[in-house]
Amino acid sequence: MSTRPSVTMSEKHSHGSEEDVKAEILQAEQHSPHTRGEPTGSWLAEEKKLVRKLDRRILPMACLLYLFAYLDRTNLGNARLQGLETDALGGDKTGILFDWVSSAFFFSYILLQIPATIVSKLFPPRVWLACAAIGWGVASTLMSTCFNFAGLMTTRVFLGVFEAGFGPAIPVYFSLFYTKSEMGLRMAYWFGFAAVAGAFGGIVAFGIGVAHASVANWRLLFIVEGLPAIALGVATLFLLPNRPENTSYLNERERELALARVNRATSSDVGQTVNKAHIGLAFRDWRIYLGGVIYFGLNASLASTSAFLPTINQSFGYSPAKSQLMTVPPYAVAAVVLTALSAFSDRLQSRGIFMMISTAIGGVGYLILLVVPTNISARYFATFCITSGTYTAIAIIIAWFAHNLGSETKKATGIPMFMAIGQCGSVLGSHLLPKIEGPRYIKGFAVCCALEFVATLCSFILTISYRMENARRNKNYGVPSAEERVDVSELADKAPTFRYIP
Repeated sequence: MSTRPSVTMSEKHSHGSEEDVKAEILQAEQHSPHTRGEPTGSWLAEEKKLVRKLDRRILPMACLLYLFAYLDRTNLGNARLQGLETDALGGDKTGILFDWVSSAFFFSYILLQIPATIVSKLFPPRVWLACAAIGWGVASTLMSTCFNFAGLMTTRVFLGVFEAGFGPAIPVYFSLFYTKSEMGLRMAYWFGFAAVAGAFGGIVAFGIGVAHASVANWRLLFIVEGLPAIALGVATLFLLPNRPENTSYLNERERELALARVNRATSSDVGQTVNKAHIGLAFRDWRIYLGGVIYFGLNASLASTSAFLPTINQSFGYSPAKSQLMTVPPYAVAAVVLTALSAFSDRLQSRGIFMMISTAIGGVGYLILLVVPTNISARYFATFCITSGTYTAIAIIIAWFAHNLGSETKKATGIPMFMAIGQCGSVLGSHLLPKIEGPRYIKGFAVCCALEFVATLCSFILTISYRMENARRNKNYGVPSAEERVDVSELADKAPTFRYIP
């Protein structure tokens, strides 16, 4: 252990200058086994212990937050079968009003993702994420008090406002603690809770559906799924670690290790800052827009599936209660497939191949729904393909861009950029399966099928471009060490020694 003054890094960050923090980061880099002459095995043992400690605190909090964020975002599909349309939408025989309520969330969510994620870098992460959770929890709970179309639209818009500050900020937050070889699996755990939410939501809706409460079942559903988000937001304020250089969750040695890790094959910002030049770099990066095209197709499928899967199941001939329960297995399988493929993606340090596999699986699922009109078993199997392929691809593409954008500010701009483009697909998806086109929903399934296969093609283009650029840099500048700190402060991912994950 180093013999240094007893002033902690968090104290220096709070009371000292930016130069003090830079000196700490430089000293942290000197704790690499390459510079200290320390046995690599000893370094790896300490690092594994640190990662386990981070996982114990960060993953449960982030995953539970996303579970309830996704429940609150998607519980309209379950509420629809419990009388929401009859009570608050005047019957809504065409389903058009429900479609607009479903898509209202995405209008504010899309518009605010980029500015919210950039601004989030100016605040302690736990404060920002806690406020976001409390806000969307309040908005979701208040949906239980709505009596008309206007009330539902208003609460859904505010739900989007607060969730815009959460979803894109999490990959940026994870990149402060996890390396490129760890991000894929951690993003799988995190986004996997969207699939868990689908399964859990179906169970909760089934339980509420057979309850005999004094309020309407759909109102009780919003209360039961909204209040926990508020409680989690309060817990986040006290439990979630702040940035590595100033979190009290880690001791002095652990902070040094964490800083050395976050500066491996890239480099982190110093403190809560925004590099304005990198915002412009993000807006000029064609790969982010191509990622947006991929995410557009995935979210069109995701939105239509999450909002309408109970309705799709009911079209197979199941009762409303059984339709709720039958949503559980596809989501449960999706969580397993997502985790497995993401783990392989991390191990092989390849994203594009697994993106193509998962989007193709989703496309095949829609193809089955289109060409097999009567076989209920085959059509139900198709829902497994759709959920497994779509959820896996979304988790992998988020992990893909979480490393490949280079700097923190470019991540904070680029990740919500491609997500905002992609969420336009969610607006489309929420209108693809109107009630009057059931039970076949040919147009909606055909559109989602085509978009899944377009995502497969775009993933191929993206992975080839990354591989060619890596090869060009290796030829021109040599092959860099995997442990080498790359200065991304000026050029972000365009730095000569930066290498993409293909």
